[in-house]
Order: sequence, then structure tokens, then C-alpha cells
Amino acid sequence: MGPLLSGKTYDFLRTETTMSAPPKPVPLTTVESTETSESGAQTLTLSVGPQHSGSGHMRLIVEVDGDIIVNVAPDPGYVHRGIEKIIELRNIIKSIPVIERPSIIDASNLNHAWVRSIEEIQGVEVPRRGQYLRSLLNEMNRIMSHLYWLFIYGVFLGHTTMFMWPLGDRELFIDLAEKLTGARITYSYLVPGGVRRDLPPGFAEEAIKRTEYFEKRLKEYDRIFFNNPLFTSRAKGIGVLSKEKAIDLGCTGPTLRGSGVDADLRKDEPYAAYPELDFEVSTRPDGDSFSRAMVHMDEMRESCKIIRQIVKKIPSGPIRRKAPIVLPRGIAYGRVESARGECSFYLIGEGGDKPYRARYITGSYRNMAAIPAVLLGNSLADMPTAWWSIDYWPVEADR
Repeated sequence: MGPLLSGKTYDFLRTETTMSAPPKPVPLTTVESTETSESGAQTLTLSVGPQHSGSGHMRLIVEVDGDIIVNVAPDPGYVHRGIEKIIELRNIIKSIPVIERPSIIDASNLNHAWVRSIEEIQGVEVPRRGQYLRSLLNEMNRIMSHLYWLFIYGVFLGHTTMFMWPLGDRELFIDLAEKLTGARITYSYLVPGGVRRDLPPGFAEEAIKRTEYFEKRLKEYDRIFFNNPLFTSRAKGIGVLSKEKAIDLGCTGPTLRGSGVDADLRKDEPYAAYPELDFEVSTRPDGDSFSRAMVHMDEMRESCKIIRQIVKKIPSGPIRRKAPIVLPRGIAYGRVESARGECSFYLIGEGGDKPYRARYITGSYRNMAAIPAVLLGNSLADMPTAWWSIDYWPVEADR
């Protein structure tokens, strides 16, 4: 890239894997001159956030030269709740509702990582029917989470229809989750040893009906938004994250797969019912904002197929095996493929009803390093498109 307004030349293709050093702190919602070049021009430091839904309970400190972004420093922590320490002070059952709170739109997947780590250290094996029910709620949550991402994307890009449609269609799966678990958003449905409730009467037929209807709706999404030049012209070639860069930064989930990396724990380290289910890992090769968006769309289609398979072939038998409210001495690590990527728990047990130490890592936390990478070198006007294509959820990252 040639010189900008300041007369400086920036190398946005540098290969370092660390994030840019943050510029000096600036007050919230201010614009401040930070640097004077030899030509006498200045760069500006912008404080983007923290507000909803401009950046979503976090702040980005963005330095621009003209309208080109030349430095970005994420400033997280505004919704840090100390959940890891809370977990260490509660027994393993009482911690379940707390663990779901960082991403209430993907509560089941986060909780699944927790119970898997507990079951590993306890040596408890979940019945097959319980494993199928876990996968069922996980995939419904994946669709709900992706639809939430999509309607916020519609807000960011000024597309009112793509705000209203996903928000309404999300109710299809919220209602299904309520029939299964008794709750609409956070469920506490997965517990050590299995799940709390079995399928209600008529659930299978309703799930098939709703997923088939939703797949038709996804075709309408393509027609009105994803194949619309108003979106493609703003997303293709914007926020490019190469395959090598995504791997170097430790990205995960749709962000990683949008750069052409075929990585999904449901396939790479199969758990729950996934070894017995037929589905494809969704990838796109270009690594731009459009590719990451289409991975989300592809995954919703695959989740619909998974849901239908589960309700058609779910085995009979118990849904839960009794597990003690005790963590034996030892170390355990459990991880799953959540809507935003790998979610993991590292636990140390000392024979009590609570962990001695707990480490809770989410997909958004891992993908934070990608934020500067997709923004550097783009214009400020392209920031919403590139930024939200990462599907970074600040509450999930801060924990």
C-alpha cells in the first residue's frame, strides 16, 4: 500500500502473530490526534465503544490515517464477572447456571464442555440416548446463535429486513428448546451423567416440520441479502484473514473455517452423538468477511440435517446415569465445538464438591486476536462488516 494522508507507508501484510501494541489510552467516545508525520499530517485515535451494539460491551481503540485503519487495539473487560473464581466457590451443580451466562444464546454448548470435564474426572459414561439429546440441544443452540449473529449483522449494515427475519425465525428453535428443556434461553439441561428431561410427545414431528420450513427460509435469506450486491460489494475482499494467519493467531470456529481450514471438534474429536451422525464441516477458501458469513449460513443448514437425523434415529434407554456431586483428585480437560469455536474447561479436583482450580476458555476469547488482523488496512466504513464477521461476543470472551 502506498503513502496515506500522513505521508507514511504501512505494511498490513506483516507476518507477526501478536496484536498491535495499543496506543496511549484515550477518554471514551473521543477523537484525539496522536502522531505527527514528517509532512505535518496527523493520525487520529478513535474510541469505538463501549456501547451496545456499536461494539457490544467492549471498546476498540482505532488509529486512522485519513479513513484507513492503521492500528487497532481491542480493549475488553467491561463485562468480566470472575466466573472462573465463582466456579471454584460453588459445587459442580450450582455452577451450571453461571457457566451458561457468558453466552446465553449458546448456553448448551458452553455447559457441555463443563459436564464433559466433570465426567472425565469422575469416570462417568453418559447413556447413548442422553448423548443424542445433548447433541440435539447443541445444534438448536448453534442455529439460534448464528441467527442472533445474523440479525445484528443486519443492524450493522443497515439492512432492516435482515434484522427482522432472523429475529423472528429464531423463535422456531426457541420454542423447540422450551418444549425440550422447559426454558427458552438458558436451560441447565445438561448435567453430569446425562440430561434432565426426555423428549416430550410429538417433539420429533415438530422438529422435522420446523427445520424443513427453516431451510426454505434460508433460500430467501440468500436471495434478499447474501446474493444482494449491497452486501457482496461490502463483504467480498474485505477483512481478509489468510489460512496461515488464522492458524498462527489460534483462531477457531467459523472464523477459522472461513479461512479454508477444515477443523471442527465434532469431526476431529467426536463426542456425544456426533460419531453416529452424517454431516459436513463447512469451510470457505477466501478468508474474507463474505466467506465467514457464508460459513454461518452453511452451518445452519447442516444443523437442520443433524436435528432431523437425531429425532429419527435416537436410541431408546435411559437419559442419565447417576453421578456423584464430588470431584475426585485428578485433572480433567473437556472441550466442545460451540457456535463460535472451541470451548474448553480445565479442572483440578481434590475430592470435594467443587474444583480446586477451573480454567474456562471460549471461542470468542480465542478469536480476539483476529480483530486487528481483519481491520488493519481497511477503511473505517468497512469496519462494521469486517468486525462483526468474526462473531466476537464480548461477554463470552470476558467471562
